[in-house]
Amino acid sequence: MMRFDNKVAIVTGAASGIGRATARRLAAEGAFVALADRNEDGLAETVATLPDQSRVWYRALDISREEEVEKCVADVFAKCGRIDVLCNNAGIAGGDYSKITETDTEVWQRILAVNIMGAVHFTKYAARIMCDQHSGAIVNTASVAGVRSGAGGNAYSASKAAVINLTMTSACDLGEWNVRVNAVCPGLIETGMTAPVFERARAAHKEDKLGSRCELRRYGRPEEIAAAIAFLASDDASYVTGQALPVDGGNTASLNLPGMKV
Repeated sequence: MMRFDNKVAIVTGAASGIGRATARRLAAEGAFVALADRNEDGLAETVATLPDQSRVWYRALDISREEEVEKCVADVFAKCGRIDVLCNNAGIAGGDYSKITETDTEVWQRILAVNIMGAVHFTKYAARIMCDQHSGAIVNTASVAGVRSGAGGNAYSASKAAVINLTMTSACDLGEWNVRVNAVCPGLIETGMTAPVFERARAAHKEDKLGSRCELRRYGRPEEIAAAIAFLASDDASYVTGQALPVDGGNTASLNLPGMKV
């Protein structure tokens, strides 16, 4: 299917993992893709995997810096004349699993600056263009960690809960201009960000336990999240807005008891 013919899509966090898979999926379905990430080498690697490199643009930037985001969105619009899709995928885990009593304020501030304020910045500037067009779709990457505890550290989980709520509130703000806002909530997916989880499990000879608490009894692939993002960004989801869709193998449908997760 070519659901994104003649459409322009911005994908953040596109240097690896879910962001890279999303860029590839949207490009394969006809989109001109504008890619953003801090990792310029990773962005170049993503570009090399795309089917038509004449229909791609990329920039290295820090999404927590509003002025960089504003310039990025303005430059995409100047080049393409429209913005149809925004995928707010960039995020960091921070590597902090400390208890709330041992929390590091600087770690919290950095995680929130990237995971929530990065999405706020891109939404702010891209949505202005979408409202003028009276069309557009924004898909935020949240997490099952934002739905229930046990899937991430305190700061990361709080940031993803904020992304879910931002999805709902911005959907209410933008609906009258035919701009839809939704989120995906990935479960355990093997990406660069989750590599420490996989490495610990493999070092402990517990690789078979990865994803075992999901009803599908496995962990997911970035391409499976990208497929859900492409659906929510497409006209197939034209009457869907303000929703957070778990793509987690059934993880949030079941009761995960303390100590049961790998």
